[in-house]
Amino acid sequence: MSAPDAAVLDDPVGETLRGHHAHLARRFGVAASYLPDVATFSSVSADPGEAEWTDLARLLGSRAFADMFSCPATPPKDWEPVFTLEGLQMVGPDEYRPGHTDDATRVVELGPGDVPDMLDLIARTQPGPFWPRTHELGTYVGIREHGVLVSMAGERLRPSGWTEISAVCTAPEARGQGHAARLIRTLTARITARNERPFLHVSSANTGAVALYGRLGFEVRKHVTFRGFRTP
Repeated sequence: MSAPDAAVLDDPVGETLRGHHAHLARRFGVAASYLPDVATFSSVSADPGEAEWTDLARLLGSRAFADMFSCPATPPKDWEPVFTLEGLQMVGPDEYRPGHTDDATRVVELGPGDVPDMLDLIARTQPGPFWPRTHELGTYVGIREHGVLVSMAGERLRPSGWTEISAVCTAPEARGQGHAARLIRTLTARITARNERPFLHVSSANTGAVALYGRLGFEVRKHVTFRGFRTP
């Protein structure tokens, strides 16, 4: 398998909206964003001018939330900062490596009928943004105990040659059983089977998650800063 171009990971949202998720995008000029209820991420070019920021503001609407993900470009001064979060971009192995948590018999694929349970688990664990149509971004898998969804993970951004693993979460009462590792390995196997490579993003402060991903073969590619703004 040839190694995918890692340069596309410098603009994972834009690359995905122009490619694999073009059918889930809305656009105005060069600016782009996901459809509502799918994701909040927006994209501009590498060196946007004032006109492009105006296009994005028109696309999103007045006083709307603009989640710029890891985009380093600075919007105009009348864009109100909403949040800043330091994080890491980590790239996974280029081939599937079985581990002791690879019992796939408890892993189920999640679909539209599971969305209420997925949203409930997200609300309980707060792994990051997840909306009613986020599951349309890719494959989501989970583990149920006595019918209750207690752990999940899925695919999100899809720049060429890569698939981001996201929404990794486990209910407090089900932690310590290797669920997250099992799900990440399941997704890694699926991703590498189609000749792609997994990557992910994680808060720098979440040292436990960073350590887990490291044990599963993920390495830090670069530090990133996640930022959100409110349009004028």
